[in-house]
Amino acid sequence: MKYAVKIEVSLKPGHSNPEGETTARLLVELGFSVEAVEVSKVYKVVLEASSMVEAEQKAQEMSSRLLVNPTKDDYTISVAERK
Repeated sequence: MKYAVKIEVSLKPGHSNPEGETTARLLVELGFSVEAVEVSKVYKVVLEASSMVEAEQKAQEMSSRLLVNPTKDDYTISVAERK
């Protein structure tokens, strides 16, 4: 069965987010009332698995082995059956 997995990776509080800071500054310069911008990455993966539990386990492994640096990143995983 195919599953659509979404892995969102963002910086933990206290870590510098230069891309977000630059974006916030530029938005203010353009006249927008912006206090802060946080930039995150979203990975959308379609994978084969025998169950939703297995798909989530695979997503956890992908995250820990490649996509997430546990020292500086937080992440969330969502899994849905792909029709």
